[in-house]
Amino acid sequence: MANSMRPDQALIAMPSFKAMRSFVAAAKYRSFTRAAEALCVTQAAISRQIRDLETHLGTELFIRSGRDIQLTAAGTALFDAAQLSLLNIFQATERIRREKSDKRTLTLCCSPALSGLWLSHRLKDFFSANPDVDLNVITTQHFQGMEPGTTPDIFITKTVDLGPGYVRTPLFHEVVYPVCTPRYLEAHPELGTLEGMRNSVLLDLNPYGRSQLSEQVDWNVWFALQSQYAQIPGSDNAQYFSSNDYTLLIQMALDDQGIALGWDHLVRHLIRQGRLVRPVQEELTFSEALQYLMVNEKKADDPACVRLRDWLIAQFK
Repeated sequence: MANSMRPDQALIAMPSFKAMRSFVAAAKYRSFTRAAEALCVTQAAISRQIRDLETHLGTELFIRSGRDIQLTAAGTALFDAAQLSLLNIFQATERIRREKSDKRTLTLCCSPALSGLWLSHRLKDFFSANPDVDLNVITTQHFQGMEPGTTPDIFITKTVDLGPGYVRTPLFHEVVYPVCTPRYLEAHPELGTLEGMRNSVLLDLNPYGRSQLSEQVDWNVWFALQSQYAQIPGSDNAQYFSSNDYTLLIQMALDDQGIALGWDHLVRHLIRQGRLVRPVQEELTFSEALQYLMVNEKKADDPACVRLRDWLIAQFK
């Protein structure tokens, strides 16, 4: 008679996968409501799963204060382990799923501005020519601080030091110049001079969280550099709106709310469409600020990755 298998106490004592997933979502988003939205379940379901998990562990995982929640020391320890474990499970299942599919899935990582202002309106052409490729786009402002388990196939970034394992191709130098709508320029003809521009509504890019994205050029930098070639009087009449969200600034410019500094590769198509204009021809070219296309060397010979790489390079040219 065969010996019966002894119970696996570790597996028996392990919390349910559903409870751990609910916990990680709540900890990640610091909200039961947002966790429920992320998992497409009800807030009551999230609360019940976490309550059962806390009962199972015999300790509280969150400090609840109205709608705000914060991790306890025990919750922080569990989140650090659980988040990485779930990401590893996700990556493994995705690899298996892709291997059984005729489609190839590639992951591209770039800045939010590049994704929204440059990539989004071009992707339809890529997908039309490559119906066998699925694309996963990750946006970040912190290229050197990716979440554990996230390994993009391609980066578009000025950050060169991504660690070993990436092959880089230089794409372009950064060029910056003022932009506004034709209607805004017509209503403010003074924008045709640098002095008049200095007295306008200036949509300003602030540096918060942007150290790995681009040269930090705000309006003060712009006018200071232009003053090297022409004296531009100071002004107390300018009105500033400041944000670190570049897409927001361009949308405000498109809505006739002021004048913004335009990075050429992000706004050139809007100028070609006539939605934005350059009120002056002055521009700044940062010859030492290069954007790169970085390809994971493990995918350098992968046919689908090569197609995406070549398509991206062609788009920038």
